[in-house]
Amino acid sequence: MQNVILSKGQGDPDELWLLEHFPVYTLGFGASKKNLLIKNDIPVIRSDRGGEVTYHGPGQIVAYFLINLRRKGWGPKRFVNELEASVMDFLKDYGVSSKRQQGNPGVYIRDKKICSVGLKIKRGYSYHGLSINIDMDLSPFESINVCGKQSLKVTHLNEFAEIPIEKAFKDFEKTVKARFEGGMDT
Repeated sequence: MQNVILSKGQGDPDELWLLEHFPVYTLGFGASKKNLLIKNDIPVIRSDRGGEVTYHGPGQIVAYFLINLRRKGWGPKRFVNELEASVMDFLKDYGVSSKRQQGNPGVYIRDKKICSVGLKIKRGYSYHGLSINIDMDLSPFESINVCGKQSLKVTHLNEFAEIPIEKAFKDFEKTVKARFEGGMDT
């Protein structure tokens, strides 16, 4: 991502990368290793994104947004708001009500986190992005203080609506493109 961002010119299109990760814990650049509670076989990677520790694995949409924020006229707060709103729109399409929590980026269902946001902005471009738990084994989250919070619990979409992961990927891409005015390469 860093190499792509560093090579982009002002006229280059924005990009959305959608993928599933192999099991991995990621720590933001300022994250504390104290939030890794139990040692297991899942690798831990330090990242240059913001935020604390989270888990990525199969059954989760990971969306990397390589966006020229200057061209859009957006600052970081507006961008995080747009990301969260796109996830809330996506969940709403399945009849699932979600919300934000003041001071805690991400999206929540009944006080459980379903979406984490972690970004980096360089040269006016964003990279990294968000993850949405769709249909996954949530037990790896029990080995960490999710986002640095001791009591924060997580959930996934299939607790509320059974959606195949392939359909979720397509639907989320459509939701993002509509919110971001379709000007993205995937």
